[in-house]
Amino acid sequence: MNNTPIYISHDDNAKLRLLLSAALYSNASAALVKLRDELDRAVIIDPAAIPADIVTMESLVEFEDLSTGEVEEYTITFPERSNVDEKRLSILTPIGTALIGCREGDILTWNTPGGARELKIRRVLAPAPASATPALLSAISWR
Repeated sequence: MNNTPIYISHDDNAKLRLLLSAALYSNASAALVKLRDELDRAVIIDPAAIPADIVTMESLVEFEDLSTGEVEEYTITFPERSNVDEKRLSILTPIGTALIGCREGDILTWNTPGGARELKIRRVLAPAPASATPALLSAISWR
């Protein structure tokens, strides 16, 4: 079990708990239980106090698989907005759950069917303001 604190805003916590309540009622999968466990250990803070380098819902996250050196970039999102082709990763995927609440520079363990992998969070881009357009969001890149 990971005891490193993670940070979740009040807003994200409330939305994620609602998602869990609905999903656990119909299906108590391992992914849902893992998300609940992560939320249970999270430090809940005001959204305005969340540092920009913390992974929140709708954050764009660049991370490196320390075993392979592969670097990937995804936005962590709610299940209904996930789309791997658009690099939008559901919070209910094992990696989505592992990343939420962590911060830039953190190294975390991600369990896969092939065994445990270590990921390093290289960069976090905070969610765009609600007024940002999709065209603006698609133009954002670290490369």
